[in-house]
Amino acid sequence: MAQRSLIAVVDDDESVRESLPDLLREFGFAARAFASAEELLASGCADEAQCLILDIAMPGLSGWDLQRELRRHRQTAPVVFITAHGDEALLPRMLKHGAVECLFKPFSDTALLGAIQAALQVK
Repeated sequence: MAQRSLIAVVDDDESVRESLPDLLREFGFAARAFASAEELLASGCADEAQCLILDIAMPGLSGWDLQRELRRHRQTAPVVFITAHGDEALLPRMLKHGAVECLFKPFSDTALLGAIQAALQVK
């Protein structure tokens, strides 16, 4: 049996941490959810994940800060940012710094799947 790609979700919103992994599993991926950037870093999962879905605005390290920290440590899993607080001006900046996509909540299942498929092509 082929190994399923592991997608790590980092979001401080509990409803996102509960629903997104279920959706990712329906798409055929393995998924793990984390309440904070610090929790992801402590888990070691960032090394195993083939894609990271990161909320931009979180207490402590933001998704943006986490991406920079991971790149500093040469961890190169592609990143899809999600946000409820962003504006369209964020998108070019995120893409310039290596994000594959930035989705604005609420986003469709189709948009999420497309972003993950694009991210997995990058890796």
